[in-house]
Amino acid sequence: MDYRRESLKKHAEWRGKIEVKVRVPVTNRDELSLAYTPGVAEPCLAIHDDIEKSFELTRRWNTVPVITDGTAVLGLGDIGPEAGMPVMEGKCALFKEFGDVDAFPLCISSKDPEEIIKTIKLLQGSFGGINLEDISAPRCFEIETRLKEELDIPVFHDDQHGTAVVSTAALINALKIVGKKMEDISVVINGAGAAGIAIAKFLLRFGVKDVTMCASRGIICEGDTSVNPAQQEIAKVTNRRRLTGKLANAMVGADVFIGVSVANCVTGDMVKSMADKAIVFTCANPVPEIPREDALKAGAAVVGTGSSAYPNQINNVLVFPGLFRGALDVRAKTINYEMMMAASRGIASCVPDDKLTPDYILPYAYDKSAHKAVAKAVAEAAVASGVARLKI
Repeated sequence: MDYRRESLKKHAEWRGKIEVKVRVPVTNRDELSLAYTPGVAEPCLAIHDDIEKSFELTRRWNTVPVITDGTAVLGLGDIGPEAGMPVMEGKCALFKEFGDVDAFPLCISSKDPEEIIKTIKLLQGSFGGINLEDISAPRCFEIETRLKEELDIPVFHDDQHGTAVVSTAALINALKIVGKKMEDISVVINGAGAAGIAIAKFLLRFGVKDVTMCASRGIICEGDTSVNPAQQEIAKVTNRRRLTGKLANAMVGADVFIGVSVANCVTGDMVKSMADKAIVFTCANPVPEIPREDALKAGAAVVGTGSSAYPNQINNVLVFPGLFRGALDVRAKTINYEMMMAASRGIASCVPDDKLTPDYILPYAYDKSAHKAVAKAVAEAAVASGVARLKI
């Protein structure tokens, strides 16, 4: 199937992937008076007296906006907020289908971080959590950091942390197959934008000690002022062997390659230069850093891609529905690293050790039991780490 052409045809037929559904009857005078005026005054006054009741007396407890400024939409770049709507609607559909979370697309016509932050802060009272989407680096770091500091509901930038969570889940199981441990491996990450930096930080928290970051010009080194501030900061805790040169130099002897970059930037010879039983995750879409077949031919033991056309799809959809489901269920104040680490372990646990193969390291994105496992793990981690308002 030509997915691009067929998708355009289907979008014209669908005229939107989500809609509002009424949850209450409004078919007679009494029903109308309960759902709306005059009865509705009573819950309004109750919320006025105690704003926390907005989570109990309205749908706020289960609603999340999917917010973008259209500056980093899929692999399409800065195409604008309106052009990002099909992606945001699709995300909302996945939220509902896999997490039963009511999500709404909000596309903001501004690239100014201050305006975006202000807009979200003004809207926060309508939602139980905030999902940021497809906002370009380095602005996305400032926006997320500020919102996490200034809001008391969960804020999650899926391009950063969703990618980090699912990549780590894949790595947990891939390492079981090749018989290596987190603390012993060397990891090369190509792509030093939002996703790449988030993956690096997450892996370091998971116990990986040797991470090397690469950007388009090559290995990122501490003290290089030609890179952006976020890249300068991550350089302080990565590339501790002080490697220099291009991506090919970094990959020599590496146990793991994770690509969140551009098409065809890795060759078979670069994979051959890696350590024995190498793990290669090529997440660039729609064309990966190296074709899966070429990576396997070059000696990679486990290969994951960003494509549903191949085994081991490393897809954020395994993360955000369950993660928000768990956070909303316990009315978490934030989404912290403990909750995200629990999500990684939850995803990985959905493939039992006796079922693991080089072509099966992650559950399928449409496996609803996986999303339930993530929700449970996240809710438990929220309670254990003290950020939950409700108990399980």
